[in-house]
Amino acid sequence: MSSMHTGSCLCGKVSFQVEGTFESFFLCHCSHCQKDSGSAHAANLFSTTARLTWVSGADNVTCFTLLGSRHTKAFCKTCGSAAPSLQMDGKLLVVPAGSLDTDVALQPNAHIFAASRAAWDRDLEALPAFETFPG
Repeated sequence: MSSMHTGSCLCGKVSFQVEGTFESFFLCHCSHCQKDSGSAHAANLFSTTARLTWVSGADNVTCFTLLGSRHTKAFCKTCGSAAPSLQMDGKLLVVPAGSLDTDVALQPNAHIFAASRAAWDRDLEALPAFETFPG
């Protein structure tokens, strides 16, 4: 079953559509994803069949590939928000889950590169949860 998703960056200059199915959803804990997300992991959706269409701001998206690796990050030049990228010679679409404006029914399949997991990224579900910034 094919689906349509829309997404955008924080400043709104970049927007896109993804038509098709995501085959996997991984939370990557590798040191590269920790650095470029500034967090414990990256949350990326992967598809070999979905089609990416830039609605606006395609010229405002740039890619960085870490020398000596396959690690690539696409992002808005203005606000730095993560953006989708075509990788592996265009055969793999990688979409940062947080860049989507529509809900994804798919739950993450797995944590990957868990050996690199940040020391502080343990038992986080036990922390208090607030609906907004704590007062």
